[in-house]
Amino acid sequence: MGNLLNISSSPHVRDKSSTQSIMWCVILCLLPATVFGIYNFGLKAIILIIACMVTCVLTEFIWQKAMKLPVTVTDGSAALTGLLLALNLSSTFPVWMAVIGSVFAIIVVKQLFGGLGQNFMNPALGARCFLMVSFAGKMTSFTYDSITGPTPLAIIKNGDKAMSVADILAAGDGQTQAPTSLLNMFIGNIGGTIGETSALAILIGGIVLIALKIISWKIPVCYLGTFAVFALVFGGRGLDITYLAAELCGGGIMLGAFFMATDYVTSPITPRGQIVFGVILGVLTGIFRIFGASAEGVSYAIIICNLLVPLIEKVTIPVPFGKEGIKDGK
Repeated sequence: MGNLLNISSSPHVRDKSSTQSIMWCVILCLLPATVFGIYNFGLKAIILIIACMVTCVLTEFIWQKAMKLPVTVTDGSAALTGLLLALNLSSTFPVWMAVIGSVFAIIVVKQLFGGLGQNFMNPALGARCFLMVSFAGKMTSFTYDSITGPTPLAIIKNGDKAMSVADILAAGDGQTQAPTSLLNMFIGNIGGTIGETSALAILIGGIVLIALKIISWKIPVCYLGTFAVFALVFGGRGLDITYLAAELCGGGIMLGAFFMATDYVTSPITPRGQIVFGVILGVLTGIFRIFGASAEGVSYAIIICNLLVPLIEKVTIPVPFGKEGIKDGK
């Protein structure tokens, strides 16, 4: 009976989902990638994940107490930010640097702009880019099986175009990177950041998010599809499906497509806007990866597109039904 007395302005949409349930659901869907990252990199990964999550939660709690704001740490958004940041770091990344990044994510990117729902970019990616600028050497150092060297994605980018991608992966870099294969890239038995190595684990979590309607399929599908077309056209390897699969399995594109580009706050809410957003993401990632100096580019692509969201929503807003929304009687 109490629900019948609720009065609110339009639109009158009723949904049992809450910010808290959505955030914790996303965290649960990140568990496959998180568990595999721990399996891959061991104790150092656990320590880094705990450090980032605890720091983010404590920072938000202390800030809100100090500013006399409502304490909202139980909604899970700060914990999710910490987890995403940790999954975007190498297991060998110094903990004290990760703590600095966590504080930056919560205070600078999130709280200074009004807290959850007001931040203009994804806090975890904002912190990652801050750390990339501040500690570039540590951010680009990856270790797997006690061997430090470039990721398979970097090896492919710098490899001989006359060789097939399968041969390049099988040869490694001839110095530090052990031979690998496309299957290892898909499963995750490679070097990289804690959460990006296993495309399989990320896909499992992403598909669950779509199935539960926590996220829409539009952004990840349009993002990955556009990037795939761009890579085939401009990658310099023709219609090499192995090359395309390696590009999709390597780096942070899968993690970004399903878990960061789909952030409710920093992605478009209009259906057409989500498609446009995904297409721009794919193009930018392709430009950064293929024509840029780095083999990566997902973080910068998502952040740039976050800044474009107000414009994208403005030009893709649905036309209202009625005489003001029709032209020439149509």
